[in-house]
Amino acid sequence: MYEGGMEALDRIGLLLGRDPHLGTVAERLAVAFGDRPLVEQAANQRDGVTALSLTYRQAAVEVGRLAASIAAGAGPGERVVVAVPNGYRFLLLCLAASRAGCVAVPVNPQMTDSEVEHVIADCGAALVIRLEADLPRRRGLPAVRPTAPDDVAALFYTSGTTGHPKGVRLTHRALTGTIRGLGLPRWVRADEAVLSLPAAHIYGFIAYLGLAAFGIPAYVIPRFRPVEALDAIEQRRASAFLGVPATYRLLLEAGAEQRDLSCVRLWVSGADAMPADLARRFQKLGATACLPFLGGIGEAVFAEGYGMVELGGAVAIKVHPPIVGRLLDVGMGVPLPGWKLKVDAPRGQVGELLVRGPGTMKGYHGAPEATAAVLGEDGWLRTGDLARRGPLGTVAFAGRAKDVIKNGGYSVYALEVERALEEHEAVAEAAVLGVPDERKGERVVAVVRLLEGGAATEDELLAFARERLSTYKVPQEVKVVDGLPRTGTDKVQKAKLRELFA
Repeated sequence: MYEGGMEALDRIGLLLGRDPHLGTVAERLAVAFGDRPLVEQAANQRDGVTALSLTYRQAAVEVGRLAASIAAGAGPGERVVVAVPNGYRFLLLCLAASRAGCVAVPVNPQMTDSEVEHVIADCGAALVIRLEADLPRRRGLPAVRPTAPDDVAALFYTSGTTGHPKGVRLTHRALTGTIRGLGLPRWVRADEAVLSLPAAHIYGFIAYLGLAAFGIPAYVIPRFRPVEALDAIEQRRASAFLGVPATYRLLLEAGAEQRDLSCVRLWVSGADAMPADLARRFQKLGATACLPFLGGIGEAVFAEGYGMVELGGAVAIKVHPPIVGRLLDVGMGVPLPGWKLKVDAPRGQVGELLVRGPGTMKGYHGAPEATAAVLGEDGWLRTGDLARRGPLGTVAFAGRAKDVIKNGGYSVYALEVERALEEHEAVAEAAVLGVPDERKGERVVAVVRLLEGGAATEDELLAFARERLSTYKVPQEVKVVDGLPRTGTDKVQKAKLRELFA
């Protein structure tokens, strides 16, 4: 059993709160936890990811070795793009880049070659790591480069409304400070947590770091497979599972309710809004405690995080307590320590949600106008999400103001997909929207108007999109129409287009 909540928070504060530096996290945790198990990872032959088992001390040695290799190819302050397949070593490479004094640039493995090339060019990368084996082998740990807490530690690229991904500049304070606010030991024992999250996504990155910081061993499945995840939870008697709403739906379809998951004390979801009924079904599958001969007693806790890459991860949490969670819905929840939320509207009315706190980005890389549009001089960031102030400091989420589609936990900006489709020589105009999907929350669909005399089938347009977009951004369905419904100001009325996909 791991130490109590407040004692753990004090320890994490000492480890990471003084002189925060992303590159020294592995060393500091090795001092605290030594030879305790850190991670076990399943192999993923499809992507060439091997099985892995590391203690805290071994991970620190690996980060140091990798840092020496990275330092041979990139200098202090230069950008290092990490574009290896998903897995725990992805995280280690990012920590190593920071340890070498560089700025880590995680790249989602689902990005197409053209998207990766845009990131490389946009950030001015000095080094691109596509395969770890390509790094030169060097010895000797490089000296820690002096940094300030508000120096940029990493660039996380996110889809942008301009049609190209934008680099979000996150500081050492942002990426290490989020960990302290999670308080995981209050709800979960240190048995083990099962997760299958992309390390290039801010949710996955912070989740891996958070588990490590609280001494909770992780069992990592690099590419999510629901049956494999259920087997891991059931056979390993894991205390926690971290996923997104889409993975929870897939777990149900794979027979979760026919499994013994009473070992789970805590279910965690992020990256998208979690349906309350789905959360409650999983609460019943877990338990408050497991007793000899009696099995599971009570229900598990279900926790949802709200955040975004521009905020360095989660900033608010909504907890479904056992039993009580069936009767009480506290909306989005309450802010994590250090964060402030406000709604740009009178109490009781819906307005845009604004957030301020230690993890707020320093801005978009090389895009001052885009930065000024969302980040005020007073530090408040306009999220583009709609919310309503609730009682006792809670905030109820009411929708998204931005034209963004949440597909399986990933953010897909409609304009980016529209621009890609409109590159086709036969396409005059494209309108992209999200429609409800039981498995992924929303699926991406498109309506296309062709140029006069132009010819293109729906299958041809889908194939065209696959060549230019990440898998999760590609529309699952395209419909060709003669005209698009419009408002008086000539904007496409996307609400009417939803009828085509009813």
